[in-house]
Amino acid sequence: MISGWRWPGSLRLRLLGATLVTLALALAGAHAWLGGLFRDHVLRQFDTTLVLQLDQLTARLEFDAQGQPLIDPRSLSDPRLDKPYSGLYWQLDRMSPGGQTRVGVLHSRSLWDTQLALSADALADGDLHTHDGLGPQGHAVRIVERSLAVPEQPQARWRLMVAADTREALAAADDFNGVLAASLAGLGALLALAALAQVAVGLAPLKAMQRALQQVRQARTARLEGRFPAEVQPLIDDFNGVLDRNAEVVGRARTQAGNLAHALKTPLAVLGNAAAQVPGNDLAPLVAEQVQVAQRHIQWHLARARVAASQGLPGQRTPLQPLLAGLLRVMGTLHAERGLDIAAADMPADLAFAGEEQDLQEMLGNLLDNACRCARGAVHVHAVREGALLHIVVDDDGPGIAPAQRADVLQRGVRLDESTPGSGLGLAIVVELAALYGGALTLDTSPAGGLSARLTLPAAA
Repeated sequence: MISGWRWPGSLRLRLLGATLVTLALALAGAHAWLGGLFRDHVLRQFDTTLVLQLDQLTARLEFDAQGQPLIDPRSLSDPRLDKPYSGLYWQLDRMSPGGQTRVGVLHSRSLWDTQLALSADALADGDLHTHDGLGPQGHAVRIVERSLAVPEQPQARWRLMVAADTREALAAADDFNGVLAASLAGLGALLALAALAQVAVGLAPLKAMQRALQQVRQARTARLEGRFPAEVQPLIDDFNGVLDRNAEVVGRARTQAGNLAHALKTPLAVLGNAAAQVPGNDLAPLVAEQVQVAQRHIQWHLARARVAASQGLPGQRTPLQPLLAGLLRVMGTLHAERGLDIAAADMPADLAFAGEEQDLQEMLGNLLDNACRCARGAVHVHAVREGALLHIVVDDDGPGIAPAQRADVLQRGVRLDESTPGSGLGLAIVVELAALYGGALTLDTSPAGGLSARLTLPAAA
């Protein structure tokens, strides 16, 4: 799934989900409400038409000399009343004072041989009642009835009714509901897209902040940079304040480490010089050697302290190519009398270490110095990047180290050749520094038969 869209941790999905649920409920409510309003409007118009038909029948109702009702069909305006089962009907019932009803005294030709059946209602003269019932052929009809009384027959009451098939009216309401549903669905889709765009635009500053954090993590910048909304800017300012404070603490730790190194190196140098100036003293070589060991131990512990303080510090980026070129020049000068071929293979100019320049210089310097001491004629360096890791390989053509002894030489103070000067801390320092950065040092056999030291470190973008 796309990053930032996993439920329940996604703020986008939460906002979008709440918006879509609310929108769906609102549109469903609008559909029910508008559909109900239209249906009620159609039925009111339907009833109004029936009342007009009833008024017309009432105006055409006459009685002959014997008191029998008459309605001339030719005087009625709607031709459907003469067509059998046309959907529009009328009927006149006689109601006696005892409640007995003579159904269908008169009726429209459209009823043919059927009748409209209604229960006896207690209607005052001129009152209207509306019913839903069944008409001919079992179709649903809407019926409007009116109670009538004539002066010539005070004991007789008449019930005149008009009925119409509701299928067309209800079908029109259903059609409207279908069109309304499609329209609201289209509106809902557009509103959903608008909500999606709103969420994307509203949360875009968080994405910009994530990119700014990546720039800091990839050592491209030391602080969060960019323009952010007023609601996010206080968070950016506070975070930059934390970064500044962290850099200040690390800088103070480095200064203190440097002061300690200076304070310790000076007395050691004095001791070494004093021992060297005493002729014929058997202790002088021992003192000089131990002073050198103490200096290497100080260097090692200070390097550990420096890396521990700066580990993971944002904005760290050390280009490899210029630093390696400088180290190769130094090694060529130190070992010039041996005539070694010290060279580096071509590598991309953007290769960079995500850490301090001093630490990379310490690690590579130890590896190159060790390779130059052991090499017979050549030391070659090449580097590649694999994902987030930087691999730097130093190969020499010396005697190499037996596989069984490779783990031992990475221990502090272990030297395979005791005849050469040193403290046995060179490779141990590299191992310690690399581990503090989350990297490693591995030893193998080089293509020239000597030792191949592979240094793996985090790569800067």
